[in-house]
Amino acid sequence: MSAHGYDEGHTVAGWAGTAVACAGAAVIGLGVCGWTPGIWIGLAVTAAAAVLTWVLHLAGWGKGPGPRPKEHWPLGARDHTAREGHAACLGCRMAGRRPVAAGALTR
Repeated sequence: MSAHGYDEGHTVAGWAGTAVACAGAAVIGLGVCGWTPGIWIGLAVTAAAAVLTWVLHLAGWGKGPGPRPKEHWPLGARDHTAREGHAACLGCRMAGRRPVAAGALTR
C-alpha cells in the first residue's frame, strides 16, 4: 500500500472495522426491505464494528493521529507504542492511556 511514496493510512483495524460496518449496513438494508429484525441486528453489528476497530487500535493494529514513520506505512505493520497511548488520540484517552509528553514534569 505504500508504493506511492506516502502514507495512505490503511491499517488492519481500519479495514476490519470497515468490513464489519459494511456487513451491518447490508443487514440494516435487509431490515428496510422487509425483514424487521434486520434493522436491530444490523445496528448491533455496526456498533460491534466500532468496538472491534477500537480494540484492534488499542492492540497496536491501528494508528494514532498524524503522520507515521515510513517503516509503519505497510498495511500489516503493528504499532508497538500503542500500549502507552498515542498523543492526542481520543481512542487511547477513552481507554485510560495518557502518554506523557516529552519534557513534561511528572510527580
